Amino acid sequence: MCNILTGIKDELAPWMASHMDINAMDISGAAKKNHTALREAGADNLKRIFAFGEKVKTERMISFLEAKTIWHTVGI
Repeated sequence: MCNILTGIKDELAPWMASHMDINAMDISGAAKKNHTALREAGADNLKRIFAFGEKVKTERMISFLEAKTIWHTVGI
């Protein structure tokens, strides 16, 4: 599942970085001067925070994917 929020970056970013139910953030669009503060706010819940370069690659999306295994038992 992917949630997409829209709004003013400078208002949303600090709230998102400190929110406990958000697991990862791409801070590439945030001002470079705010990167340290966003990383510190995300450290409280071990949030994965990425700042990618200008190029948009598949690795950017893969950084946010989580693989989960579900076992289904089958009766004998």
